[in-house]
Amino acid sequence: MNPTRTFHYPPARRADVVEAYHGTAVSDPYRWLEDPHSPETQAFVAAQNELAHGFIDELPVRAAWQERLTALWNYAKVAPPVVRNGRFFFQRNDGLQNQPVLYRQDGPDGRPTPLLDPNTLSEDGTVALINQSYTKDGRLLAYSLSASGSDWQEIHVRDTETGDDTGDRIQWCKFTNAAWLPDNSGFFYARYPAPGEMPDAPPSTHQRVYFHRLGAPQSADELVYARPDAPDLGFAPHLSEDGRYLLLTVWEGTDNRNRFYYRDLSTGGEFVRLIDVMEAKYEFLTNNGPVFYFITDLEAANGRILALDISQPDRANWREIVPEQEDVVETAVVVHDEFIIDYLHHAHHRLRRFALDGTPRGDIDLPTLGSVALLTGERAHDALYFVFQSFLYPPTVYRFDFAAQELSLWHQPQVAFDPSAYETRQVFYESKDGTRVPMFLTHKKDLPRDGDNPTLLYGYGGFNISLPPAFAPTRLAWLEQGGVYAQANLRGGTEYGEAWHQAGMLDRKQNVFDDFIAAAEWLIDQGYTRPSRLAIEGRSNGGLLVAACLLQRPDLYGAVHCGVPVIDMLRYHKFTAGRYWTGEYGNAEENADHFRFMMAYSPLHNVRPGTSYPPTLITTAETDDRVVPMHAEKFAATLQAADAGHHPLLLRVETKAGHGLGKPTG
Repeated sequence: MNPTRTFHYPPARRADVVEAYHGTAVSDPYRWLEDPHSPETQAFVAAQNELAHGFIDELPVRAAWQERLTALWNYAKVAPPVVRNGRFFFQRNDGLQNQPVLYRQDGPDGRPTPLLDPNTLSEDGTVALINQSYTKDGRLLAYSLSASGSDWQEIHVRDTETGDDTGDRIQWCKFTNAAWLPDNSGFFYARYPAPGEMPDAPPSTHQRVYFHRLGAPQSADELVYARPDAPDLGFAPHLSEDGRYLLLTVWEGTDNRNRFYYRDLSTGGEFVRLIDVMEAKYEFLTNNGPVFYFITDLEAANGRILALDISQPDRANWREIVPEQEDVVETAVVVHDEFIIDYLHHAHHRLRRFALDGTPRGDIDLPTLGSVALLTGERAHDALYFVFQSFLYPPTVYRFDFAAQELSLWHQPQVAFDPSAYETRQVFYESKDGTRVPMFLTHKKDLPRDGDNPTLLYGYGGFNISLPPAFAPTRLAWLEQGGVYAQANLRGGTEYGEAWHQAGMLDRKQNVFDDFIAAAEWLIDQGYTRPSRLAIEGRSNGGLLVAACLLQRPDLYGAVHCGVPVIDMLRYHKFTAGRYWTGEYGNAEENADHFRFMMAYSPLHNVRPGTSYPPTLITTAETDDRVVPMHAEKFAATLQAADAGHHPLLLRVETKAGHGLGKPTG
């Protein structure tokens, strides 16, 4: 124990566990922490929480921060409406409610009435409303509930006229929606085997598509499609807007590429495997009879729109409708017989309109540099709704009227914060290999560059996920205290298309860490901060990011928050959803080359004994069934055993919480 350390880490038994990987012996002394139910693991977690809260709860500024965050969080948060047959459905959180309430409103000027309040489903707000699927006439709603942050969901059905549930209940679901038949008689969905149904199957395999007839028990549901020959495939069922085709987006793990199958419900018959190779992304948008329109990155890394006539499916007949642009297609919807395409331009968003034949119809001008989310509307509608936000601009719902060609406010939140004293800028810096990387900076105007500003650097860098400007009350409180918030758009994301993604995956993962380290160095070199005043933060894949950067450059940071991290790169694929990530990270168990490059950065295996690490808070949750808590727990035990300094290296494990899905406000 370092004599300058005034606290003691909980004891953690080191077991003699060694496993060979392609001829290399790898020690795993804390493997016993992989069992979350063992008394030893639970005692370890309890002791770690006691230590962490001993620091956190005694912070002199904690009460003041809690008071300010409560005030900043206390504003009405409203989602864009889903419109069905003149009925408006939208979610609203009045401010500090644990979960948003689902409302129904008749017409644009009707009086909103609560339709479903998840806050009544649990005392502590840990039951969340996750998905909603409405019938065409808006009469019925299939909705999914998740408890304690789990990916597992139950589907229920509610009559939107009476507000009563029908009694239908669907279990063993995750990563699915409900696709209603036009006559409201039932819906298609995907589920995994029930416990005991396939006892020898690995977790999260053998997803199958079923049809549920309204009013029938789940045991009577009809199996619609399964691929026992390919148990790793997953299926997202949808119906075409004309109700004729049952569509299956066929996915495998987190791979951005997918297959696409369909069945003509008017004629019956088997599913047609229209696209049955994992070569590119194919996102269905709409159809004109047998002509299907897709967003794809096939031969277009930034994305484009193609038309495929299923009666003439040969590739020679595929037609390009909207060609690839310099900016990256983030998503698109079809409203008012137009393609509304959300483009990423240097990591912030632009909305552009195109006719169904690809003719440009101009842009929808956005208020400032920011991001767009939750675009809603249907092909026959005359209005588009969406959320716009930025670092200093709270999520605001806008309505674009196609007839008037006007953008108007649908909901403007009122936040207890004056943004006029702050500014957001985008800068570009060079990574280790010379790659130009964008980064957003938000801080007070006229900020002195004296190297003394507390700075928080955030990143993610993976899974084709972009980090555009986003609003968070926690960041506002940081800015008010003179902090700088920096958000780096690292390789591994989709900021510059699939090429940017691939530059940060598999054997190129070190590029992501190099990009983040270079961002920290740039902030220091430019006089924004210095190492002792620089904190880094990341969650999930971003938790892996900050863990790797902590170990590679412990001299560069004054504090680290490592949230729900992926840490054990040799065994991650053996737990819950981990098997989905092998396309992104690799599989060290099966591939010797993968073992070599994964072992080189795996945080669990690169902790150096005798090192003084900066103050670090590792956070996870006991019911996280996406990135299981053993990652954080093994990392904490390993760091604490190796630490030669006097800074606290803490682990906090939340109860009745998961990876972040549906987390209550409290």
